[in-house]
Amino acid sequence: MLLKRNSIAKLTKELKEKGKIIVFTNGCFDIIHSGHTKYLSEAKKLGDYLIVGLNSDSSVKMLKGDTRPINNEEDRAEVLSALKPVDFVTIFDEETPAELIEEIIPNVLVKGGDYTADSIVGADTVKKHNGKVLIIPFVPGKSTSQIINKMK
Repeated sequence: MLLKRNSIAKLTKELKEKGKIIVFTNGCFDIIHSGHTKYLSEAKKLGDYLIVGLNSDSSVKMLKGDTRPINNEEDRAEVLSALKPVDFVTIFDEETPAELIEEIIPNVLVKGGDYTADSIVGADTVKKHNGKVLIIPFVPGKSTSQIINKMK
């Protein structure tokens, strides 16, 4: 389910007050592939609710360049929302999800194996609130950039 940014903090607060574990991850999710689905399935196992922070179109352009995203934010959000492990999707415009993580304060912050613990944006915020920061192993050979290059 796609939620507006101003609704997500209130919802997560209510869920945490009920003792629910909130897992958060983020990304561009431009062309969904099996690496994404395996990653999201593993992330969901870490808690009761999985929230995905989705980079907006302008945010993806900042990170990946003018030729990206391939799919617009509405389409990417719809596809993510349809995936079984994903409970909520919210779109953010910033280059990083730092502000969104501050608003949500998830119990668990997850990133893929292409990150190190020191490079995960928002890790300090989550740890400060006694949360966990975890890395899920990267699925080799699965990336949107590789798919795009193959299509050229």
